[in-house]
Amino acid sequence: MTDQSRTIDRGRGHRPRPGRRTSIAAVGVIVAITLTACGGNEAPKPAFDVAPYVHKGHVADCDAFKAQADAQAVLRADTFDPNGLDRDGDGIACPDLPKPTDKKRVHRDFMTDVDGAPIIEPVKPSPSPT
Repeated sequence: MTDQSRTIDRGRGHRPRPGRRTSIAAVGVIVAITLTACGGNEAPKPAFDVAPYVHKGHVADCDAFKAQADAQAVLRADTFDPNGLDRDGDGIACPDLPKPTDKKRVHRDFMTDVDGAPIIEPVKPSPSPT
């Protein structure tokens, strides 16, 4: 008795279904592309915690930070800059600190004095009805 599945002629236009080897090769290519696109497998670096420096008034100078990017993160979180990290008002905090750096300027939509501190107009009380 012969195995008919191997001897059947399916015609000229018939394309055989991909076999297991072809499927495994396709999966291998997809995995290689994914790993290349994702870069390394190291854990992501934790972001700098700005909480101790933000909305607490003046609590730190540029000397308190190890990297310029950390000071920039604090300035970005509190653009009023009570810590005086952007003394010249150019939107870059502590430019002399070492790398890593973040030179993306922080937009500060208020006027600053010579030291970079914000000039805030005092709130005038509304006239009371008499």
